Amino acid sequence: MAFTSVSPRNRRLPLMRQRWSNLLFAHWPVAPEILRPYLPDRLELDLFEGQAWLGVVPFTMSHIRPLGLPAVPGLSALHELNVRTYARLDGVPGVWFISLDATQPLGVWAARTLFHLPYLHARMTLSKTNGQLRAVAERTHRGAAAATFAATWTPGAALPVARPGTLAHFLTERYQLYTAGPDVRAGHHGPHLWRGQLWHEPWQLHEATLQEWNSTLLESHGFPTPVGPPLLYAAEPLDVTVQSLQRV
Repeated sequence: MAFTSVSPRNRRLPLMRQRWSNLLFAHWPVAPEILRPYLPDRLELDLFEGQAWLGVVPFTMSHIRPLGLPAVPGLSALHELNVRTYARLDGVPGVWFISLDATQPLGVWAARTLFHLPYLHARMTLSKTNGQLRAVAERTHRGAAAATFAATWTPGAALPVARPGTLAHFLTERYQLYTAGPDVRAGHHGPHLWRGQLWHEPWQLHEATLQEWNSTLLESHGFPTPVGPPLLYAAEPLDVTVQSLQRV
């Protein structure tokens, strides 16, 4: 199934709006057999030309508000650092998150409770100075493996909008996510698969140059330390609509 350049809206309930900014996509190719154990049995790894990919994505989430309601001061922004790979179910491609470290305690609770996403508490700063971005994070979640992260990068020239069939499109234009958790409303407490949908305009990507990358994030999940530099895309800010989960 190929993505359209903009995800179609559907009839599921829009839940909230957000703005994502200061975002960096950093990816490494990984052998499929390394990533396969991190996905539920029903999910198929989504491969590009036979290759699996593992991503680390730092960014700032702001303007968080339920649809139709104003933002709540103190609860409307956070920094996030996620580890992700790509999966598909019944031909529908999406993101599978290994972890999502974030700075807003209530947001972490809500995402874990309502969306079954593996959010973890963390301290994190993400700042921009003279066009250069720097993210620093330390995981603080009780019971989770320790992890630290520090990266500095500079966005460069704008890239054309990623076209379907290209690696840039495969890695960045993702409008579905998969997660696993109970269906409390139906009284089913065993793990079930869920699909969530996002809507946003296509990413405006830029080249990016790393000045620093020091991380134990991937190693905290048992992944081997990546060999070689990551494939990088910086991204301009965009507004996102988050829709409700659907059990699949």
